[in-house]
Amino acid sequence: MTTVKDVYDVLQKLAPFEIQEGFDNAGFLVGHRDAPVTKILVSLDITSEVIQEAEQLGCELIVAHHPVIFGGIKSATDETVTGRNVLALAEKHIAAICAHTNLDAIEGGVNTALAKRLGLHDIGMLEQTGTDGQGRPYGIGRIGTVPEMPLDVFVQYVKALLDANSVRYVKAQDTVQRVAVGGGACSDMMQDALALGCDTFVTADVKYHTYLDAKAMGLNLIDSGHYATENVVCPVLKDWLTEAFPDLTVTISQVHREVYCGI
Repeated sequence: MTTVKDVYDVLQKLAPFEIQEGFDNAGFLVGHRDAPVTKILVSLDITSEVIQEAEQLGCELIVAHHPVIFGGIKSATDETVTGRNVLALAEKHIAAICAHTNLDAIEGGVNTALAKRLGLHDIGMLEQTGTDGQGRPYGIGRIGTVPEMPLDVFVQYVKALLDANSVRYVKAQDTVQRVAVGGGACSDMMQDALALGCDTFVTADVKYHTYLDAKAMGLNLIDSGHYATENVVCPVLKDWLTEAFPDLTVTISQVHREVYCGI
C-alpha cells in the first residue's frame, strides 16, 4: 500500500524540500502522512476547481507546484480563499504536497523543463545557489542556445510552445541565439543573463520599469506569463510519480488553466 509519506519521500529525493527559499512554504501541507494513496492529481495550483476535480476523480492526494498555504496564515476558516481550500481538502480527505522553489532550482525541475520546451541546446545553470545533501548542484534559471533567428520569430515560437495566452516583450536586439529562462518572476536575474552572454531572457511577471532597464542594457526581455512558464513542470511531475509508483493512477489537472485572458 502506497501512502502520502511514500510519495513525499520520492519527491524529497528528487527535489529536496530543505533547499527551498527562506520565504517559501513547500512540503507536506495538508492531510495524514499514513493515508493510503491510489490516485494522484498533479496541478500547478490548488484551487477550488482543482480540489473538486480531485474529488471527482477519486484522488487522495494533490501534488502541486505553488503552496496551498502561503504567507503565514493564522486560521483556516471559510472567510478566506486559502481557508476555504484548506477546509475543502481536509473535509474531502485529500492530502496536499507542494514542491515550489525546490522544484524551481533542481536539475530536471521547472527551469530545466522550460529550457527544454523552448528547444534550448547546451543547457546550463543561470545561477548556481549551492549543492544539496547528495552533492547535486542547484540554482534558479537556465541558459542555452537556439539557432539564430529574428526576435519577432522567436517570440511567436515561445508563445506557441508554451501555449501562452499573451506575450509581452521589449526589443533590444534584432536577433536571438543565446537565451536565459526563468520560470515565474525572475526578471531580477537580468544581470546574470547578460554576464553569461545572453541576448534574450524569457520569464514572467515583468514590471514596466524592468522593460526600460532591459532595453537600456541591450537585453531582449520576454514575459510569457507565470502560468505558461511554470506549467511545463506538470508533465515532469507526472512522469516522476508514474515511474516511482507504476500501480498508481497519476493525472494532470484538466480544469486548471491560465487565469487571465489575452489577445
